[in-house]
Amino acid sequence: MKLLWISAAIAFALDQLSKYLVIHVMGVSQFNPVDVLPPLLNFRYGENRGINFGLLGDGTSVWVLIAIACAICAGVLWWMWKHPQPALARICAGLLIGGALANVLDRVLYGYVLDFLNMSCCGITNPFVFNVADIFIFAGAIGLVFFAKEDGSGSKRARKKGA
Repeated sequence: MKLLWISAAIAFALDQLSKYLVIHVMGVSQFNPVDVLPPLLNFRYGENRGINFGLLGDGTSVWVLIAIACAICAGVLWWMWKHPQPALARICAGLLIGGALANVLDRVLYGYVLDFLNMSCCGITNPFVFNVADIFIFAGAIGLVFFAKEDGSGSKRARKKGA
């Protein structure tokens, strides 16, 4: 579980640091977007009051969204504790939890999730923005699909039980 906590702390810290740097140091705002590597990478200020792509953003209580995120984190922690997993799966679980909790902190502090990353390519203009926590959540979830073992056979604890 140590790997899970370390990766969660790193994901959380990197997300919060990136938001601070982009908003407070670089000054990105609704009126001051920054093109980093146009059109591939742009910084655009966004306030996400819902879940991905702003879904459930109209009328859903911020506390309901916080409760859902915390319940998912608790569920992943419980699952990882009950079914020990290989190192890569523990890291992925940590990324997912750290990213989710970073977005929870945004909701507690601001009432919305602060987004700033915008990527477009190949003549297609992407209107959506996201943040570093979203990357960690997505990567963690995909990683769990590929690296988690149903019986937890990849961990030392599970191997000892079977021996």
